[in-house]
Amino acid sequence: MKKTTLLLPILVLVVAGVLSSVFIVTETQRALVLQFGRVVAVKDKPGLAFKIPLIQEVVYYDDRILSLDTAALEVTPLDDRRLVVDAFARYRIANLQQFRQAVGTGGIRSAEDRLDRVLRAATREVLGSVSSNDILSSDRAVLMRRIRDAAISEASNLGLEIIDVRLKRTDLPEQNLSATFARMRAEREREAADEVARGEEAAQRVRAQADRTVVELVSDASRQSEITRGEADAERNGIFAAAYGADKEFFEFYRSLTAYTRALQGNNSTIVMSPDGEFFQYLKQADRP
Repeated sequence: MKKTTLLLPILVLVVAGVLSSVFIVTETQRALVLQFGRVVAVKDKPGLAFKIPLIQEVVYYDDRILSLDTAALEVTPLDDRRLVVDAFARYRIANLQQFRQAVGTGGIRSAEDRLDRVLRAATREVLGSVSSNDILSSDRAVLMRRIRDAAISEASNLGLEIIDVRLKRTDLPEQNLSATFARMRAEREREAADEVARGEEAAQRVRAQADRTVVELVSDASRQSEITRGEADAERNGIFAAAYGADKEFFEFYRSLTAYTRALQGNNSTIVMSPDGEFFQYLKQADRP
């Protein structure tokens, strides 16, 4: 009975010691075995592992790709048009032992604070070397790769591997929005005025061409009508001449009747003439056919 009483605590201590010496590394983790704060082993494979109880301790780190949103940063491109930039980075812990030596017990939070400063410096340096139009255009992909490449060496000193850097937002500062919108409005109004002026110029050319065409058409039509009228008059005079040559007396009679028709109309003014005049010679000769 006494032996059982003595063995039971010993067995409990042994089991506790065995359990405290075993630890599990999952697929999403890597672990460091520390002895008095010094790294003695790196466990980068999932599964069971062992340590010395009470002397050694295990610190776990995430082995997945992590994301960091940087704080809003105001940059000044080459054209002095200030922009507020938000970015985020994807990274992972590449060298666990170097990471531990760089950040100590601060862990991921301390590493992200330092990485944020690295990314902000790289962003300010890269975006400050181009114009704002380059930042706001589709060329941003090239700029993001430049920011990533500029931050890689600094991040590697922390044991980190930067996989990607993306610009989320590139906006104007609030105090510059009104001035920028006013400038944009003025530029659009100037472009609209230029378009209106070009349209008026084109309209003037079209109107001038149309007026010229009208004058040419009217002139040609007048010329053709005068030619036709002249030909008709010539033909009429030819007919009259032929008729006069065929029967001179009948022609004179016909011309006298035409003169009577035109002169003796009801709306004419009063005409006082001698009945013995030459004008009424055919009216007095009733016996003529």
